[in-house]
Amino acid sequence: MIRKLSLILSFFMVSATTFAQNWGGGIDDEDWSFGFNFQYISSEYKILKKPNWRSPFYEVPASFDPSYDPSSGVPLTSTLNSISSPPSQGFGLGFVMNRMISDNFDIRATPSLIFSDRVVAYEYEPMATFQTVEEKKVQATMFEFPLGIKVKSNRLNNFRVYWLGGAKYSIDIASKKKTFDEGEAAVKKFLKNKRNYLSYETGIGFDIYFEYFKMSPEIKLSYSANDLLQHDNTVYANPIDKLKLRQLTFSLIFQ
Repeated sequence: MIRKLSLILSFFMVSATTFAQNWGGGIDDEDWSFGFNFQYISSEYKILKKPNWRSPFYEVPASFDPSYDPSSGVPLTSTLNSISSPPSQGFGLGFVMNRMISDNFDIRATPSLIFSDRVVAYEYEPMATFQTVEEKKVQATMFEFPLGIKVKSNRLNNFRVYWLGGAKYSIDIASKKKTFDEGEAAVKKFLKNKRNYLSYETGIGFDIYFEYFKMSPEIKLSYSANDLLQHDNTVYANPIDKLKLRQLTFSLIFQ
């Protein structure tokens, strides 16, 4: 993945420097500029576990909630060996609103619609009545509003490099039916996230100038500031102390 992105960025840089000085549609002469972006996203959780995270769960008679108490009834799970979060892919579309402060500083907002599921994998010791590996997918359709400061180098022919840092607010706008599990058996409950959260983000990119527009390939990392887990009494939420979301985003921005 990183190798492919490096080849793409190298191609853009070579293409931009092989042409004469391009105007870029006069984008740098405007106080306000607008555009759109396409995003490829890789997401994974950083998982912080509780001290007793390996403990098995037992079925409570006449209840849909599990229990750590062996006297509660028949076992629902065996002992946990690991909890992990394999990277999952997604995509996004968004707008760009850019306010130029000076030749080297901008304030930029990129409200976007993001389609990116996340996965948590549970590996248990072998047990006849339960799967050894269980994956719980958290389906998310997010509206995100990143706001950041863009620090730009001086323009060299058709090329600039920049650093971006800031924060973003995210809210899940997916249907509640995707997380409705009332009345389901304990092992069929969903792993749920909070609907909104804040993240810190940083990244680098390149402004490449063409005759009538500017294109900016960009790589950005973001990390949620707070715990995303909705702490309900379920087999899959109870072993986890905190869930933090990490995202790698590759964007193509056109202005």
